[in-house]
Amino acid sequence: MIGATPRDDVRRAMVVCAHPDDVDFGAAGTVASWTSAGVEVTYCVATRGEASGDGSRPRAEVGATRQAEQLHAADLLGVAEVVFLDHPDGAVEPTTALRRDLTRVIRRVRPQRVLGWSPEINWDHVPTAHPDHRAVGAATFAAIYPDARNPNAYPDLLAEEGLEPWAVSELWIADAPKHLRNHCVDTTEFFERRMAALRCHVSQVGANTELESRMHAHFTDTAARYGLPRGRLAEEFQVVNTG
Repeated sequence: MIGATPRDDVRRAMVVCAHPDDVDFGAAGTVASWTSAGVEVTYCVATRGEASGDGSRPRAEVGATRQAEQLHAADLLGVAEVVFLDHPDGAVEPTTALRRDLTRVIRRVRPQRVLGWSPEINWDHVPTAHPDHRAVGAATFAAIYPDARNPNAYPDLLAEEGLEPWAVSELWIADAPKHLRNHCVDTTEFFERRMAALRCHVSQVGANTELESRMHAHFTDTAARYGLPRGRLAEEFQVVNTG
């Protein structure tokens, strides 16, 4: 581990992402390690992924398919709840409306840890820098600090919904620029489960016969960079103390 000391007393964690399948590509092994350790995990997905595909199917149908795929994948990993915010796929902006929606979920779930996506561009692998990813990443950080902990932010959430302010202690950021990543999770024992979850997204990965081998090679390289023993697999993040 390099320069990161994640908390070891986390009981509730929340994953915030833009689309169904984002978490299963980037962090499913880590989620499996958390749920296996007894951490209650909630997913919060900003869109239903309705803007994907070749345009031959109605957007509502695509969104319903992708929602069902994400629910199936989450169930395989032992995720407690999946919340869809229904923001428009392909047009997400870090608006106060999105921040308010995220603040509502944070205050209800009260997680000690949130895993989200980077608001920055990783120029080493541009496909992960989708504008929706970055917008949701920026809104997630704003919801963590200062919104969710600030009693003066969205006062109706407290007055009308009884949602008390909550301070998230730790933010894990996926797909950050490489020089900012400072922590890895050994996910070797969870590789089959994380790939089963990813395979649930049939509309996105189809019958890709090289998916397992490519992912295995990627996580092997990550583990090696952090000095893990030969043959281990790892996912990496930028861990930030937000307490």
